Amino acid sequence: MSNTSVSSIRRGDLARATGCNPETIRYYEKIGIMPDPPRSTKGYRSYDDTHVRRLKFVMRSRALGFSLEEVRGLLGLVDNRIQTCAEVQAMAEVHLGEVRAKIADLTRIERVLSETVARCTGDAAPDCAIIDALFDA
Repeated sequence: MSNTSVSSIRRGDLARATGCNPETIRYYEKIGIMPDPPRSTKGYRSYDDTHVRRLKFVMRSRALGFSLEEVRGLLGLVDNRIQTCAEVQAMAEVHLGEVRAKIADLTRIERVLSETVARCTGDAAPDCAIIDALFDA
């Protein structure tokens, strides 16, 4: 998105400006991650730069693997203007530990699956090392 200011846009425009699905925006509003936007005189939701910025924050946080509750916690610190770098760092360090644990799990899965696939002959015989390994696990 360019540096031009957004004065008032509809949900579809917000979706296009951020790359977020309109239904996801609706869901974020429903669960309180995104604030309810004001309505125009015709009753349409009216989003602005603050909504664009917040939604990009949410999407970036989600892309980094933060859960919705973790995003809610980060936004709570921002919304209440009580965040300190130390609090945000602590939350990020906990999340980083979770990411590292997932990577370790995936590395272990990759190793076992790779070893199992390597034992497979891949021929037309009914015996299969992969199936045997899954039954023997």
